[in-house]
Amino acid sequence: MSVTKPSPDPVHIIGAGLAGSEAAWQVASAGGRVVLHEMRPQRMTEAHRTDGLAELVCSNSFRSDDAANNAVGLLHAEMRRLGSLIMRAADANQVPAGGALAVDREGFSAAVTKALNDHPLIEIRREEIAGLPPADWRNVIVATGPLTSAPLADAIRELTDESALAFFDAIAPIVHKDSIDMSVAWFQSRYDKVGPGGTGADYINCPMTKEQYDAFVDALLAGEKVDFKDWETNTPYFDGCLPVEVMAERGRETLRHGPMKPVGLTNPHDPTTKPYAIVQLRQDNKLGTLYNMVGFQTKLKHGAQQRVFRTIPGLEQAEFARLGGLHRNTFLNSPKLLDSQLRLRAEPRLRFAGQMTGCEGYVESASIGLLTGLCAAADTRGHSLAPPPPTTALGALLGHITGGHIETIDTGPRSFQPMNINFGLFPPLSSVPTKKPDGTRLRRNEKTVAKKQAMSARALADLDRWISDHLHVAAAA
Repeated sequence: MSVTKPSPDPVHIIGAGLAGSEAAWQVASAGGRVVLHEMRPQRMTEAHRTDGLAELVCSNSFRSDDAANNAVGLLHAEMRRLGSLIMRAADANQVPAGGALAVDREGFSAAVTKALNDHPLIEIRREEIAGLPPADWRNVIVATGPLTSAPLADAIRELTDESALAFFDAIAPIVHKDSIDMSVAWFQSRYDKVGPGGTGADYINCPMTKEQYDAFVDALLAGEKVDFKDWETNTPYFDGCLPVEVMAERGRETLRHGPMKPVGLTNPHDPTTKPYAIVQLRQDNKLGTLYNMVGFQTKLKHGAQQRVFRTIPGLEQAEFARLGGLHRNTFLNSPKLLDSQLRLRAEPRLRFAGQMTGCEGYVESASIGLLTGLCAAADTRGHSLAPPPPTTALGALLGHITGGHIETIDTGPRSFQPMNINFGLFPPLSSVPTKKPDGTRLRRNEKTVAKKQAMSARALADLDRWISDHLHVAAAA
């Protein structure tokens, strides 16, 4: 850990989404002063609806909370160990979602907003930063997300002489529960899995016959879509959040092997007939009055959405609290532009956090906000924080963003694309488990489970050592 002169200046954080809010919390928790700049409600975006901090504009799910077997669940656990505000608010506002951690979006945002408003070291300014931050802001985190305002985005491009990459992200519709026909639909989690706050019957399932499925796909393909502006026509989609009609365009059976897969579910209204496809809806608020259509992000126009989605059995009379939408996301070519501390190489006083760095997902965005907050807090004390080990979920995601994932192939370096956390980003184990505790050999599928569990155990042990060796030293200093 290198040491320089401590700085009395505050850390300026631009953007109070999940990443910016988490970064502010980490800096303030370490004793640093924070000025958090949020342009809403002075200026709204195409996707936001409120002025709340950390507003969830897409799904309300933080995905799997299984720290032993799932990389995003492991990331949850690591963030909790580091005192994450985002995870604290999520845990306090969870709603049933099988093996996933889903939240009441209004309660979650309110909890984050209150915590930051109440912190004595955090000042929140409702203003847009139109362009590069003033030169006398020596410690800045830019966490403006995929909907960065045009003046700031243009200033970053000019500074880096690098065209920002871009992709489209789509929002799924939300349905009023009391408008769903439960004589057709039923409650069940896939394989009856019980998750945090759940019962094993946390999703509403709407079954389809082959004929209904084929008609639905035809309607999706024929439905009127949102027109792209000239500057949007060559923008690719992120494969982890494809609009439902784009999935249908890739093949008639694509949806049946994606969000509409019928496995692990039995229709109690007709237990002898296996559905050909199933649409699932997940609870979206703590009251249980709203459910979102899982995997049904869309770029259909609103009229087409209502017509097409009401052909789904059980949703014939559906009333929509929110229809789906589409927005353009932007992200940096981070391996080229950012260093291991997430600082802009061209101007190191600027750090970047969240989705614009090239991570994908709520938890991933917040985790990078957490790391930038820790790094910025160390700067205020005159230290440089060592990155977390690459064997941890935090370190693996940081490695993806800063270039550790790129391999040279015959045609040169692979292109940089947004990524969710996954075990493929982790370094391999030194030895892969082959036997059970009783000495018998593991079957093939058991080896996969054992490997993930070993990687998770290694990650948490390595993270604990990193916290002890680096964060405790920094805090003491």
